[in-house]
Amino acid sequence: MPTPSFRARAGVEKSLDTARTSACATETSTMIERLSPPGIATPRGPYSPAVRAGDFIFVSGQVPVDPATDKISPGDIQHETRLALTNLKRILDGVGSSLDDVVKVSVFLSDSADFARMNEVYTEFFGVVKPARTTIVCKFMADIKVEIDCVAFTGGRA
Repeated sequence: MPTPSFRARAGVEKSLDTARTSACATETSTMIERLSPPGIATPRGPYSPAVRAGDFIFVSGQVPVDPATDKISPGDIQHETRLALTNLKRILDGVGSSLDDVVKVSVFLSDSADFARMNEVYTEFFGVVKPARTTIVCKFMADIKVEIDCVAFTGGRA
């Protein structure tokens, strides 16, 4: 039996690739949901507070916004960390998840000298859960000391 020509094989492979790409695009678009649960701080820019992608929930960076006033509440690093983590928790709770589901956290600090005091408050929230974490020192556009984002894995529950 003759072997199909290179062009014939390439045409079939291209058709299969197109079909796979179309199926993935359709599946992906239905698996992504932008979330904005009630009772959270108003986003400070053009972004979603959280996005569900399959079994993962990506929570945008949270800053020290007082939920009662919906305004940034400057203070020491412990005050600001507590507010940022409270806001993170509020979003997770609002989408049917929790801090126990968090698998990755990114902490952005304006001053590396604040690391130990930030860590004290961080431990109050995560305790024994201990998700993977990255801490970065950076310069903020606002007068804040900390911003925290996370990724949670719900395993299909939320």
